[in-house]
Amino acid sequence: MTDFYSSAWRRTVAMLALALPSLAAAQCSRDIQVPVSAIGASVVINGATISGIYPDLLRSMGAKLGCNFIFTPVPRARLEAMFEAGKADLLIPASSTPRRDQHGLFIPLMGNRPLLISLQGTRAPINTMQELIERRELRVALVRGYDYGVSYQALAKELSSQGRLFYEVDALSVARLMQSGFIDATIMSPTILAGVAQNDARVYGLADRLRLEALPELPWGMSGVYLSRKSLTAEDQAALRELLEKAGRSGTLMEGFQRHHRQELLSLSIRPR
Repeated sequence: MTDFYSSAWRRTVAMLALALPSLAAAQCSRDIQVPVSAIGASVVINGATISGIYPDLLRSMGAKLGCNFIFTPVPRARLEAMFEAGKADLLIPASSTPRRDQHGLFIPLMGNRPLLISLQGTRAPINTMQELIERRELRVALVRGYDYGVSYQALAKELSSQGRLFYEVDALSVARLMQSGFIDATIMSPTILAGVAQNDARVYGLADRLRLEALPELPWGMSGVYLSRKSLTAEDQAALRELLEKAGRSGTLMEGFQRHHRQELLSLSIRPR
């Protein structure tokens, strides 16, 4: 199993914590509840241990700020429901969507673009969502709870009506279906699928066989963190917002992704804020 968290990454997180100015006046009033689901290198769940680019960064910066983050593993779909109900203080990582905006304050940390992902092969390219809709022989799997906006949801609805959409609980399940040949494609940030492929022996090597295609209906957007408007006080929201905005300006998250993924994959789907 690949160790995502090299000593070099740990040194980077430590350096960021030292670089942050003192925020002694901006302490959290209580423990911050952060339910998480495994999502590539961003969040890694190994039994009772939760690590990854986002948890490690929050722990390090929280120690400087005076905030204690409590991470608990849950399926992604349940995580979304908990956030909407005010039972999760943070939603990490997350793309900005109108539905999530109803429940939280979005803090952008980096540019992100979902791609159509399949295995390398000889099929004709797919250039638009309409072409994917017309290719009725292709079976598609999505992660329940992922949301890349209105066009993504409309596509999912159409594919479901055609009887060729499969929802899975996490990206690893999608990767295993792709490895077995049961599905032909998925849509997500390729760093997510590549991340689980690097960290699970059952799909090891899959990351080197991925075919990535951009669809114009799924343009570049922002990925980051949502702060709950329901569960957090105004003071805690302000403290966490300051913390996260400093993280976004620091470039540390981008450095973390650069350590784990080849440049070709990053250039198509991840860029600095």
